[in-house]
Amino acid sequence: MSLSVAVIGLGYIGLPTAAILASHGYQVLGVDVNDRHVDAVNAGEIPFVEPDLVTYVAGAVSQGTLSAQRETPKADVYIIAVPTPFADGYAADLSFIDAATDGLIPHLEGGELVILESTSPPGATQHMADRITAARPELTTAEEGSERNVDVAHCPERVLPGRVMVELVENDRIVGGLTSQAAERARDLYASFCKGEIFLTDAVTAEMAKLTENSFRDVNIAFANELSIIAEKIGIDVFELIELANKHPRVNILQPGPGVGGHCIAVDPWFIVSSVPNQARLIRTAREVNDSKPEYVINQVLSHLDGVRSPVIATLGLAFKPDIDDMRESPALEITRAIAQRLPQATILAVEPNVDELPARLNDLPNVRLSGIDEVEERADVVALLVDHREFKEHGALTTSAPVVDTRGAWRQGPQHGTDILTARD
Repeated sequence: MSLSVAVIGLGYIGLPTAAILASHGYQVLGVDVNDRHVDAVNAGEIPFVEPDLVTYVAGAVSQGTLSAQRETPKADVYIIAVPTPFADGYAADLSFIDAATDGLIPHLEGGELVILESTSPPGATQHMADRITAARPELTTAEEGSERNVDVAHCPERVLPGRVMVELVENDRIVGGLTSQAAERARDLYASFCKGEIFLTDAVTAEMAKLTENSFRDVNIAFANELSIIAEKIGIDVFELIELANKHPRVNILQPGPGVGGHCIAVDPWFIVSSVPNQARLIRTAREVNDSKPEYVINQVLSHLDGVRSPVIATLGLAFKPDIDDMRESPALEITRAIAQRLPQATILAVEPNVDELPARLNDLPNVRLSGIDEVEERADVVALLVDHREFKEHGALTTSAPVVDTRGAWRQGPQHGTDILTARD
């Protein structure tokens, strides 16, 4: 008899995890408070864009190994994959983890495995375990081998949106347990589908490993973003500069951009800063550099509008990275919103090939509407390429005399436009 697995949170990480477990013989029940996600899964469909995911979901649903509901069921294994957004002062808001934990607590009898996948600050896994034992004092989370013990572990996701179904299988994983037994049980679960190496450690180290990975990349991008501003001031092409610098065998500078978005790099470093604010000086500075980049892009766009009374401004891309519809912490989305708010007399043509309607963040702005490249070429007074979606790169440089702020360097070889130097890639 296969283990039953409840995956709590059917978002960009939870649903792929549920689908791949279901495709490997587990009986999986997904849990989500969003009816749209529950209904989509039960119909064998997906509520967001992720290559290959629909094949796994449809197959598992048709085989009867995957279904979804709003209420948490009894299960042998619980995987919590819910958001951990900011709270005041950039500390992590653990309320979603707490709610997910509270939902499973009544079903615990001892012997279950509870895994936290949500990216979390140091101590979050222990916090979850303490919540369990506070509500159920007859249970423990630290007594290996006891019938009343619940094994608790942390296994942070390490996948790239747009390649989730590939990287879930191929990437190495880190598993941190509150006990050795918890870590080993979690390892055995992931080993059923993960071809990468699985490394065991304690829960706090696993939590910090994920935050450290993304903080490293954030610092590297901040260096590139700062270079882009310096390069613009002295009149050189930052993309050429980085390409040449990277010819050095020990240099690997990432690409600059209009900011840093997504659920990881734009968020995780703050969890370190909020945990040890006096020590995380470089990490804090990198976050501040990257958080300030959208304003720099906005000023570049506005600088092309002197004397234009009712401008038409095109923003190409709203997602936080290419070829997906994920807009979490997206600098492109916030740049579009800020320009629309500052210039209510302007018409904003938002071009996002991965969605059929404007996101909620733009719905309250009457001067923003979803558009296409053809209208941009006909009407725009200035164009900001904010995300290098495949459709934009394949189209090539626009046939328009309007100035183009190419924040991704996607059209830097275009015959008509020089390079306005900006960008950040997750």
